[in-house]
Amino acid sequence: MESSLVYNKAYLFSIRMIRAFEYLRRDKKEFILSKQLLRSGTSVGANIAEANGAISKNDFSSKMSIAYKECLETKYWLSLLKDTDYIDEPTFLSINKDADEICKMLFAILKTTRIS
Repeated sequence: MESSLVYNKAYLFSIRMIRAFEYLRRDKKEFILSKQLLRSGTSVGANIAEANGAISKNDFSSKMSIAYKECLETKYWLSLLKDTDYIDEPTFLSINKDADEICKMLFAILKTTRIS
């Protein structure tokens, strides 16, 4: 099932967001943006998990839509952290690549489940 693959990727991405949060707090002494990144970055997988337990196609689509939007928000926070020098370019590119992949997968799932 498509959502199992994206779930696994989002789960690993959540772990990465937790580690990024810990690094930003501990080493960069950054306490605001890092919390936003943690919240949105881990919310992607949480919403996919909810979608996998959906009771209807509408419910599934709604949760996947929220996961997609949270993924886009995460990309925003990553860009902001890069542009304010809290994370370096290679780190940004690596994490952003993962986020892009998840966003693309979620968008593809949404296109196939969109309600007319």
